[in-house]
Amino acid sequence: MPTVDASTLEGRVILVTGGARGLGFAIAQILHEAGANILLADLREDEAVNAASKLGLQRVTPIFMDVGDEASVRDSMREIAAPYGRLDAIINNAGTDITAPLTELAVADWDRVVRTNLTGPFLVSKYGIPVLSSGGHIVNIASTAARRAWPNASVYHASKWGLLGLSHAMHAELRPQKIKVSAIIAGGMKTPFLLDRFPDIDESTLQDPRNVANAVRFVLMQPEGTVIPEVMVLPMKETSWP
Repeated sequence: MPTVDASTLEGRVILVTGGARGLGFAIAQILHEAGANILLADLREDEAVNAASKLGLQRVTPIFMDVGDEASVRDSMREIAAPYGRLDAIINNAGTDITAPLTELAVADWDRVVRTNLTGPFLVSKYGIPVLSSGGHIVNIASTAARRAWPNASVYHASKWGLLGLSHAMHAELRPQKIKVSAIIAGGMKTPFLLDRFPDIDESTLQDPRNVANAVRFVLMQPEGTVIPEVMVLPMKETSWP
């Protein structure tokens, strides 16, 4: 496998899961603007195609991927490896949530959220590592929900705390293989993830997702001998963090 040139994103092959909208699309957009080849993966294939067209389709490949389904991830990785023969970075961004009291939370909903938010990054990383370049990078999108808790979000907290733990475990395990692992702890953003579910939310307390996407770009651009295992990106009026 070729070695990643840490000084630039130009020409890098980067997979972004959940890339069709919200933070995922902002990440794809920022990295594409920096010259990367984007593999834009999403559970909604039509939305992945639409998102890719917004980026101009040059250096962007829309991919259907259900991150919580092992066969889907395995088959997608084979498809990814075909045109480029490698990956330089994986952005584990795909996520979902359900707001409900613990006693009313359906077991099926618990399974769905954990499968997407925690099992998904595990599967994408597991099948992505064999095609990652030397010096490749895995970035896991966590949340302030991995550091504190609020009511009616037990499964989201469990999945994001788990993802943060998984990210640090991967960091320790993969360093000898020259693979970097970073967790981005993102505060509230102006994305459909919040705005569609909480229409009364005060948008002035939220940040532009491109600000978080720029943090992803920052960790990907660290010199070869440096890795940032964790970084927190908060809006100035963050309400979910002291």
